[in-house]
Amino acid sequence: VQLQASGGGSVQAGDSLRLSCTASGRTFRNYSMGWFRQAPGREREFVASINWSGKFYDEAVKGRFTISRDNAENTVYLQMSSLNPEDTAVYYCAASRNRYATRSQSQFDYWGQGTLVTVSS
Repeated sequence: VQLQASGGGSVQAGDSLRLSCTASGRTFRNYSMGWFRQAPGREREFVASINWSGKFYDEAVKGRFTISRDNAENTVYLQMSSLNPEDTAVYYCAASRNRYATRSQSQFDYWGQGTLVTVSS
């Protein structure tokens, strides 16, 4: 599985942005999908995921970010609103063969290249 993330950019605090991640392969619907991020000087952390049982969010983004997927397009999205400078990071999408993967990076088997989101105050 190859993952291609896009949609990053530079925005102002309070703005919205939508990230997309398109996967290769014909079994996309069987994968759990997740978004993670890595801010400068920090370790990569969980943001959101979607699997066969539902959607999961880190507390820092709950209520502001929404994860969704379009299985017909092999694409997972991360709609981000009310962005603040603390959301500045490289955002990575990931796929897991585990249909119930949630937050742990070790559950995810495939990773995209990352897309940079910069939020200025």
